[in-house]
Amino acid sequence: MWLINVQAFIKREWIVNMGCRMDHRAKVLEFRDDEATDYAILSHRWIDQEVHYDEITEFAKMERDEQDEIRHRDGYQKILASCEQAKRDGYEWLWADTCCIDKRSSAELSEAINSMYRWYQNSKVCYAYLHDVPGASFPTQSDNEKYRESNGWPEWFSRGWTLQEMIAPGNVQFFNQNWQSIGDKRSLAHTLTKITRVPWHILTGGLSPDRPCVAQIMSWAADRKTTRVEDRAYSLLGLLDVNMPMLYGEGKKAFQRLQLEIIRVSDDQSIFAWGAGRFGNFDGRTGSILADDPNFFRDCGDMKLMDREGFIEDVVTGFTPEEELHSIEDRFGVFPVTNRGIQIWMLLFPLENSDSVFEAWLPCKDNYQPVRINLVLWDSNYYRYGMGNRGYPTKRTAQFRQVYLRYHQDSLHSEVTFEIDDSAITNDGFTCCTTYKDSYDRNTLTLTNTEPVYVRFYSNSQHDCYFAVGFGQCFGKDWIHVCKSLSETTEQALNRDIIFRNMLSSGPDYARSTDNMHYQSRQYACMVKHFCLPGSTCTIRASRVVWNSSRNRGVKIEVFGHPYSGPEKWIDIHVEGTNDPNCDMRGLTIPWRTGDPYWVRVHEVFFKFSRAPDGTNLGDYGYLTDYEDFRCEGNIFDDVRSLPSKPVIIPKKDGIWRDNDSDYAEAHNSKDSIHLYDPIMWSLPSNDGVNSLLASLSTRLINRYLVIRVIECPTVPPEGFASPETFYRSLDGCESMCTQLFHTSDQRPIIGLATTFNSTTPLCDFAKPFVWYRHESINSGSDELSSEELRAEIMDVDEE
Repeated sequence: MWLINVQAFIKREWIVNMGCRMDHRAKVLEFRDDEATDYAILSHRWIDQEVHYDEITEFAKMERDEQDEIRHRDGYQKILASCEQAKRDGYEWLWADTCCIDKRSSAELSEAINSMYRWYQNSKVCYAYLHDVPGASFPTQSDNEKYRESNGWPEWFSRGWTLQEMIAPGNVQFFNQNWQSIGDKRSLAHTLTKITRVPWHILTGGLSPDRPCVAQIMSWAADRKTTRVEDRAYSLLGLLDVNMPMLYGEGKKAFQRLQLEIIRVSDDQSIFAWGAGRFGNFDGRTGSILADDPNFFRDCGDMKLMDREGFIEDVVTGFTPEEELHSIEDRFGVFPVTNRGIQIWMLLFPLENSDSVFEAWLPCKDNYQPVRINLVLWDSNYYRYGMGNRGYPTKRTAQFRQVYLRYHQDSLHSEVTFEIDDSAITNDGFTCCTTYKDSYDRNTLTLTNTEPVYVRFYSNSQHDCYFAVGFGQCFGKDWIHVCKSLSETTEQALNRDIIFRNMLSSGPDYARSTDNMHYQSRQYACMVKHFCLPGSTCTIRASRVVWNSSRNRGVKIEVFGHPYSGPEKWIDIHVEGTNDPNCDMRGLTIPWRTGDPYWVRVHEVFFKFSRAPDGTNLGDYGYLTDYEDFRCEGNIFDDVRSLPSKPVIIPKKDGIWRDNDSDYAEAHNSKDSIHLYDPIMWSLPSNDGVNSLLASLSTRLINRYLVIRVIECPTVPPEGFASPETFYRSLDGCESMCTQLFHTSDQRPIIGLATTFNSTTPLCDFAKPFVWYRHESINSGSDELSSEELRAEIMDVDEE
């Protein structure tokens, strides 16, 4: 280590001050062995005017004005005062981190940081300079007015590096800003414990081989700061008795590397106990099993390791089959780090309300009980689940199981924003009586890993109907759930807390059940789920839209006054215009097609179509026969005329993509393809007029199907086209088509070429509006889907 020659430094300062010529060969810094040298060491708060290694070594060669600039720095005067104090105490050598490390060398810097704890430990005395203490006595009471930036105490106690500088040396002397002695570590031990939370016996006796557990040591650094993020980890190396290379620029990854180094050399499982201290003030977040920062260990100051044999005998053995008892000790405490995760055997208790969340017991204790943390099983790995210490009930059966604890900071989406429309509920007489999180805006809320759940409670005393809707996210997967067994009682406040906790613990299961269908060729995914309310005639319907281009979720909550007996599962459906975030989700439709569907490209999106029966028009509705033939019963455009208020419905027109600016577009399925001459796609818009019309017709059109999209082709022959008779050929099985079909030389039929001059509708798209859908059969003339057919229908979802 480089040490300052105290006598040489003071002498050089005298020479400069007297204006004499100095000897350029005189050395102020010399390399010495810390084990064989008696030296004093400086601990201080860095300021902007420090003096560095190269300035000390090159000082004699500088011009006088450069020397004067350095000598007038506060940092230089601090070193000079330290040398004078060391001389008075009889020490020839002094170490100061500002100028005794050549930071231009990364190798030297790394060596110094890994050796620093030992250097402080081997020093004969440590001078702790408190630059912001003007008085002649050590402060014994917190003063937030005077030290508002450092938790009410001198700034020295808020810095990361000074923690080891206080603990490692056996003799620490404190000085005020005028270098007056104001006490030492032993005499001030009780006050220092109050300030730093470091136990009295550690301050007076140091870290013995039987040192505290990792979590407790981390807790001492929880509220401390460093200028560089990486130093949050590097400043703890000596306290935790590990070594690792320095990689400035890695940011928070340094603290992750520190924890992995601890795991490689220690079997101390308290490293997983962050956020599980006695007070449980920190709920944590869902993700890596490793903490992001020492702050996560703030409440672990009283944590202690449990005796391994005692933990196995008293805890683990009671939940392990007898034939496996002989191998427990070999398995216990061994947890290698693999590329999949930290491989470890743990005692797991499943939570009562979840198939994915577990309570893991660790062989360390806080308040005489084994520490418990929550883990979530996701994609075959276990992650820390941020639920806090709320006392979640667990199942009685436990498992001593080998698991992989994920420690990588996975790049999972951690925020989801819900845009909620519950106007239909409030219009029906329901009120949002309360929410579990009051800080959110009523209609928009963003959930994160640390705030993953939000619950709204609704009530309607007239119908004796009460329910709660939970919104959540887990690993970036959003979910919605309705709690259906509520009652308005005097214990409602307690019930709300239980409901929130149940939704939080079941969040991963809800997230899995909410199947996020994102297709590359699809701009959105829309899902619907019905929730029946036991003991009530009401049904809750939640509609959820996911836009692929954002993390926003559109949600509509509705209440229907009739019971629902269908399956409670999310159904993926097609919604025309859902890529518009302002669309009204009452226009939800379930797609249906006959036979092998035809694909047609419109702009950059592919649509599926069925063969259109003869005379099919946009807006037709009807039912399906047993042979899947569509029987038209009417047209919504005709029905508009009979309504008192006539909504304006203007069909949407889209051109169909054609190759090389040709007059022809192609429709194809798995068996054949056809050419469409100059085709146009007409579709029903998704606007208030159409949605209001569909809702007004729902009472008499339950389970009817609607033509929501058609392709029309003119039957005018193209100019210069050869005689149709040359290519004429009947097409078997297409008698229902309202035009003749011609074949090209490669035998592909052309639709739209005939001797008449009308338009034809060769293809169409059927759907059932969700407001017309009811699971139970209403009449024999309707085509009600069975559960198997509905499942098949969902699998064949429109991939727009």
